[in-house]
Amino acid sequence: MRKLNFSKKRDAVLAVLRSTNTHPTAEWIYQRLKVDYPDFSLGTVYRNLALFKEQGLVVSVANVNGQERYDGITSCHAHFVCKKCGSVFDVDCMGDSRSFDDQIARLYNCEVDHHNLCFYGTCERCRTELFESKAQNV
Repeated sequence: MRKLNFSKKRDAVLAVLRSTNTHPTAEWIYQRLKVDYPDFSLGTVYRNLALFKEQGLVVSVANVNGQERYDGITSCHAHFVCKKCGSVFDVDCMGDSRSFDDQIARLYNCEVDHHNLCFYGTCERCRTELFESKAQNV
């Protein structure tokens, strides 16, 4: 693994990612930073995110509508991805995730370093909108 030399721009990418719970795209991060850093490029964001992933400072949650979504919280937790609106949010359902890793390791005689769990479906807001839309058409 490469050692990261932090710069103002690199710090800014990580700070923006860690300041939100929306699990943003690289484009979203770029839009937030280009105001303060006019010479900032989308490529810079992607390069820094790749470095952060390599260092374990961020995780890639899922690919939603063709765009990778990132999380600055690297502790083990699950995510929910809405297939309708594309929202991504944290799900607290894991309990003791280490025991889950241990169980899989024993069951399959392997060594588990970590896991990534994503649930996919329709979020509450989209379900409500769909229900209201159907009710209006009745």
